[in-house]
Amino acid sequence: MGSARLRDWAVAVAVAAILVTAGLSEHRSPSGPAPLGYALLAAGGLVLAARRRAPVTVLVVSGLCVVGYQAAGFAVFAVAYLVAVYSAMRAGHRVATALTSVVLLAALPVAVLVSGRHDTVQAFAQARGVLELAWLIAAASAGEALRQAERRADEAERTREESALRRADEERLHIARELHDSLTHQISVIKVQAEAAVHVARKRGEPVPEALLAIRDAGREAARELRATLEALRDDDTVPPYGLDDLPGLVQRSGATGLRTSLTIEGDRAAVPAAVGRTAYRIVQESLTNVARHARAGVASVRVTYRPGAVVVQVDDDGVATPQSPPAPGVGLLGMRERVTALGGDLRAEPRGGGGFTVRAELPVDRTP
Repeated sequence: MGSARLRDWAVAVAVAAILVTAGLSEHRSPSGPAPLGYALLAAGGLVLAARRRAPVTVLVVSGLCVVGYQAAGFAVFAVAYLVAVYSAMRAGHRVATALTSVVLLAALPVAVLVSGRHDTVQAFAQARGVLELAWLIAAASAGEALRQAERRADEAERTREESALRRADEERLHIARELHDSLTHQISVIKVQAEAAVHVARKRGEPVPEALLAIRDAGREAARELRATLEALRDDDTVPPYGLDDLPGLVQRSGATGLRTSLTIEGDRAAVPAAVGRTAYRIVQESLTNVARHARAGVASVRVTYRPGAVVVQVDDDGVATPQSPPAPGVGLLGMRERVTALGGDLRAEPRGGGGFTVRAELPVDRTP
């Protein structure tokens, strides 16, 4: 039982004890409707234990209990009903609270007359004493004031989160622009000059220095890495994100490198949050890139499995990795793990027993923010 429920029960028991004690202080005879009156006094307080889960129901039940024990001859102040009014207003049920209170104010004099202990004038006087309009307005005002304060606090928290996200997006795009402006041109010059030098040397029939070939290959690799970095930095919700529907095209393009790839989809396809689809796409993209660059593999398979509450993405290859000689984890694997962890998922990346490497990510759907 949570702390909130314990507090609710404590309040309910305390109010019930107050009402029953007030009823006993009248020294009422045990004959007649007194037992029913005591039961209604206790019930009117105990029902408050459910005021968070069903505030309108508690409001109506506590009001009926007030009418009931007034008809049984107990002129006890409606403490439980005021607590119920406060809870209902805090939950935002203003119309229901107003209607129930109007009906109760009209019914109380009738209940006092039913008890047979007072005439009409005295009945109205006792009804006003049992539930004064000022106390009713005060309870409703307190509940509404707290509801408004909580709403403003939630709005302020949401505004802070949106501002933080906006600043993060602006900073990410600023970094992307700086990288593009400062590095793209220089790397392109290095790559073009190296490729031109290699082309000229081969055209003249001269041997190409190994250092020049290394510079050319490093320039190509740096250009690819920079493009991938800029794409990741600019990957936000302002443009249509890549997702699971884009995997067939990604797998097909990976075949251009000579890698034989296949895509298998299992389970009942269902709509998933954009963050899950984008992460699944990036995991497959990074995995196939690693296979093409480092695994010396000929075949890679991509499997997407839809499960209740989760999507499982798995990429296997037949490369040279073994449990005895696992590849060193790189930045790509770290980025995949961070993406999966941010969604509350689980990532497994390790060599397979029969050779090759597997990347398996389980992405929850129902816990995605």
